[in-house]
Amino acid sequence: MIKNEKIKASEIQLTGLNGEDLGIMSTKEALALAKQHKVDLVCLSLMTSPPPCKLISAGAAKQEVQQEKKKTGKSPDKRKVKEIRLNLQMEDHDRDTKQSQAERILKKGDSVKLVIQVHGSKEGTAGKEWAEQLCKSLSEYGSKTTGVQVSGKQVVVQLDPHE
Repeated sequence: MIKNEKIKASEIQLTGLNGEDLGIMSTKEALALAKQHKVDLVCLSLMTSPPPCKLISAGAAKQEVQQEKKKTGKSPDKRKVKEIRLNLQMEDHDRDTKQSQAERILKKGDSVKLVIQVHGSKEGTAGKEWAEQLCKSLSEYGSKTTGVQVSGKQVVVQLDPHE
């Protein structure tokens, strides 16, 4: 957050304490106005010319920064990726348990990486088919972010939860 003397633009678009538009003015005038009201001049964005700025009390500026951090803390890139290991020789009950575990993880908002252990190329195609089948049954809770990858002794696919 850029505020007060750190704002380098010569002109700014100013918004007052109550949200009223004060128009375009020089940065010096805006700083004088901020000092007069004993508040901070905060730059909202550097992407436009003149940059939009706002008069905000010091405590309110800190609160806004904290709220923004809370919002960004729940962004998609902060998701955990939980790995579930599977084996082609598993019994049906164990397969169902692993599938329900994946459903729970996706409902919670985390990503799931399904890793199916295989031996040889014949099992590789069977593993790929099973991975596709799992993706279809979990499609209600999440979608594939990667294709089904068959590499050597394992088949891997990642599912992200729906937004």
